[in-house]
Amino acid sequence: MPHLTSGTRVACSFAGITTEGTYITDRDGMAVVKLDSGYNIGVAPESLSFLAKGEAQPAFHTEVVQNPSLPELSIISTGGTIASRVDYRTGAVTSQFTAEDILNAIPGLGDIARFRAEVLATILSENMNVSIWKDLARAVYRDIREGVEGVIVTHGTDTMAYSAAAVSFMLETPVPVVFVGSQRSADRPSSDNVMNGLCSAAAATSDLGEVAVVMHASTNDDACAIHRGTRVRKMHTSRRDAFRSFGMSPLGTVQYPSLDVTLSADAVRRRDDEPVLHDTLEEKVGLLTFYPGMDPALLSAFEGCRGLVVSGTGLGHTSADMIAGIRELTDAGTTVVMTSQCLNGRVCDRVYDTGRDLLAAGVIEGEEMLPEVAYVKLMWVLGQTNDAEEIRRLMATPLRGEFGRCSVHGL
Repeated sequence: MPHLTSGTRVACSFAGITTEGTYITDRDGMAVVKLDSGYNIGVAPESLSFLAKGEAQPAFHTEVVQNPSLPELSIISTGGTIASRVDYRTGAVTSQFTAEDILNAIPGLGDIARFRAEVLATILSENMNVSIWKDLARAVYRDIREGVEGVIVTHGTDTMAYSAAAVSFMLETPVPVVFVGSQRSADRPSSDNVMNGLCSAAAATSDLGEVAVVMHASTNDDACAIHRGTRVRKMHTSRRDAFRSFGMSPLGTVQYPSLDVTLSADAVRRRDDEPVLHDTLEEKVGLLTFYPGMDPALLSAFEGCRGLVVSGTGLGHTSADMIAGIRELTDAGTTVVMTSQCLNGRVCDRVYDTGRDLLAAGVIEGEEMLPEVAYVKLMWVLGQTNDAEEIRRLMATPLRGEFGRCSVHGL
């Protein structure tokens, strides 16, 4: 058998069945083969047999003519697989960078709008950081100032909710800013990139006027949900309908394939205002999840931080052993905000002694904010002011719909 190179056509044995596919590479002692169905499998290299040399096959490509009568949208890419394309010679999935690339990857977009595109970053979403958040908010602000009717941000799904919350606080937008991603890459038959991409474009041309996340609403290909950027979390590692709204219902839906958009009464509507940018964030902020038996000494890791968000139990508690350390932090000038691991419901530290002791130690109740949203908001608030009372007031005030005055089921 000749030396195999990427793209070689091979036969192989998998689970006792002989099948055919395209050799991609070796990894961890196994040969990776892309089956004709689009799925990749790992097989023993000795099970491979040569069938034919690989031949480069040009990707599907058509000339893109954008319709000048359609509204203009901006696509800002930070990475992820939403606009990826398969290299049929190697089986690899590559990201697309230009407007033409993206329109070729998702052809239906050209019927919804005309596009400008920019690659802001090409990172895995776990590598997202504050610097890129600022660059992203500035790029979105610039494009809105230049007249686009909506902005689509393509993003890896793992940290997309963090980025959506960060842009929500940094930017007052009069038009839709839609974050979208893909749970399954374009080389998989169950990929959600096309549907999510089309639904995001429909939402970006709608009457929406705030930052949102648009992703599959169910496991069926029938609708995408529009989630507020400060109320959404990824709830499953791989399901296409992984994203859920918390503390409120989704802002609306985009039906598929009709792409009809329905917005709820809670959705902020499109306006003629100029966008406003507040792009200062304090990076010395931490996020700590409390667990039973936690060593209070762990709090020393946050000495010198300007802010700390604690994800506590139930109504917003830590063990009594933690309270002295928290008081030391607040006495030293660290703003400590309490949230809950419950995800739904409001923090209330006035019910039990532990909560009252935490309040006496200087803790600010995080209302019904998701811990990660409180973390991003605290970074933003500390970037705007050093005044302790103003920090407390801003954290207790809903600024971008991150919490309501009354939760769905009482507290």
